[in-house]
Amino acid sequence: MDQRPRLADVAGRAGVSTASVSLVLRGAPGPSAETRKRVLAAAAQLGYRADRTASLLARRRRHLLGVLLDVRNAFHAELVEEIHVEAARAGYEVVLATLTRDRDEVRAVETLLDFRCEALILLGPDAADEFLDRLAAQVPCVVVGRAAVDADVDVVRSADDVGVDAALDHLIGLGHTRIAFVDGGTGAVATVRRRGYRRAMHRAGLMPQVIRGDHTEAGGIRAGQRLAAAEVAFRPTAVVASNDRLAVGLMDAFLRAGIDVPTSVSVVGYDDSTLAHLAHIDLTSVNQDAAAQARHAVLSAVTRLDGGRTARHEMVLVPSLVVRGSTAAPPSG
Repeated sequence: MDQRPRLADVAGRAGVSTASVSLVLRGAPGPSAETRKRVLAAAAQLGYRADRTASLLARRRRHLLGVLLDVRNAFHAELVEEIHVEAARAGYEVVLATLTRDRDEVRAVETLLDFRCEALILLGPDAADEFLDRLAAQVPCVVVGRAAVDADVDVVRSADDVGVDAALDHLIGLGHTRIAFVDGGTGAVATVRRRGYRRAMHRAGLMPQVIRGDHTEAGGIRAGQRLAAAEVAFRPTAVVASNDRLAVGLMDAFLRAGIDVPTSVSVVGYDDSTLAHLAHIDLTSVNQDAAAQARHAVLSAVTRLDGGRTARHEMVLVPSLVVRGSTAAPPSG
């Protein structure tokens, strides 16, 4: 049974009407200073907290932004933190729906719709454009992290081809010619990064080598074990990973195999997540500016909701490479 104090309990303790309590707790004009003092004291004594859900239901506008994220993705966590900040500035609350091993995008999106979110911000969704377009017919949608050419959604993304180019330019500048790429799987974001790697390698006159992976540390470990097992003469001297989690897995496998990073092999990640900043990892990685992506994503949603904008909008941000201690010149000989 719910034993939480109700509005009526506060009114009874303060000796005023429930309407007066509601005005005081909302900071609305009307009640006298003495009434406000009694109501606030009564609410504190009873431990009263407003029912946020009931309050939202009572409004014509809910001011809720629904955010879809992968709970295992460290970069998504950074984006969500920044989205919370930007949403609060715009007067919105955030509802999260997470992807897990047994919870797919369709189910997570349904949860956000059940909460009657006014707009959805989807972080790196793998859904087809057709699904996104159907969803956008129900509620304004902002896709973060990938293109969506055939869907009426707003897009905020990083120019992944530019990010991959920056990683390869850095490694080639250090003298590397055998540069492998650990794939991030079949998702939309991973596909763009893989294509960017192949184009950049061909443009540099180098032979691409794509190693199967996924978006997890375990996928990086498997790829690292495969590379470590190759003869030194045929082993790449540098590896670009589709994200930081893969890169961390790679570094773990190399460490266990006695292969030093970066003396024997250089490693570059993508996302510049909090993992990359750790001193014992010190990962060179492509930074996508989480704060800017979050700011533009929230702005896109709010201008649809509050500004009446209906035209589709796409914002493409230019990423930058952050060089740390995981990259160096290739071993001599």
